[in-house]
Amino acid sequence: MKKTLLAAVTISVAAFAYANTSSDSSALVSQQCKISAEAVSTLKGLQYGNTSIRKDVANLIDRHLKTQENRDVAHKKLNLMVDDKSTDAGALEVKYCS
Repeated sequence: MKKTLLAAVTISVAAFAYANTSSDSSALVSQQCKISAEAVSTLKGLQYGNTSIRKDVANLIDRHLKTQENRDVAHKKLNLMVDDKSTDAGALEVKYCS
């Protein structure tokens, strides 16, 4: 439980730090992708179910990306990350955040 809380707090703080703009910059979108990859990797490691991972990370995306188009793209990448067999954050970033 402590690992889960620590992961959630770390991810939320990082996402919040990049979300203090009035619109989505390309750097923000890129950073959100990396945060999503890290979150998916961490939650897979904690043996969360795919539905829970999608729900939790989607909430982060929705909270921090302001443009609907960027949210839609981020959600598509999230679904691909969750369905990917890899549990390594770096591998997920390379595949989906480039």
